[in-house]
Amino acid sequence: MLKNTEKGYGLIAIFTHWLMALAIFFMFGLGLYMVELTYYDPWYKGALDLHKSIGIVLLVLLLFRLIWRQLNVKPAELPGPKLEQAAAKIGHIALYALMFVIMISGYLISTADGRPIMVFEIFEVPALPWSFENQEDIVGDIHFWLAWVLMGFVAGHIGAAIKHQYINKDGGLSRMLKVNK
Repeated sequence: MLKNTEKGYGLIAIFTHWLMALAIFFMFGLGLYMVELTYYDPWYKGALDLHKSIGIVLLVLLLFRLIWRQLNVKPAELPGPKLEQAAAKIGHIALYALMFVIMISGYLISTADGRPIMVFEIFEVPALPWSFENQEDIVGDIHFWLAWVLMGFVAGHIGAAIKHQYINKDGGLSRMLKVNK
C-alpha cells in the first residue's frame, strides 16, 4: 500500500520517514566534521557542497512529506494517557518545525554572500536579493544550536517509539517498519 490507512503508514510515508532520518543523521555528522576542517583541507569545499546539496533535497522532501501528510489518512493514535498523546503531537510539530528552520537557516548561511546554491552540479537555487549584516554568523549560530536541539528531540522520538514497541507493546515502532494493508 502506498497510502496510509487508519491501521498504519503506507510505503511512501515510511520511505520518506526513514530516508529523511538517515539523511539528517548523516548531515549532523557531516556538519560536525565540517566545522573541524580548515580552509586548506582537501575536503573543505566538497563537504560543504555536499552538505548544501543534501540540505536542499531534504527541504524539498520535507515539503513533500508535509503535503503527503495532509493528503492522507492519519493512522489512529496509539493508546495512552492524554498527556502522553499531547506530548507526542507537540513533539512531532517540534520535529517538523526544527527541520524546517534548520534547512531555511542553512539556505540563509549559504546565500549570505549573494551567490546561489549549486545542487549536485545539476541546478542552482538562487539567493535572495537581500541579506543583513553578519547574516552568515548570526544564522550560522542558529543553524548550529538548532541542529543540537533537533538531535535531542530525535532522541526523545526514538525513545518514545521504543517505549511503545517494547514496554506498551502497542506497535509504535512497527508502524514505521512495515506497510499495513
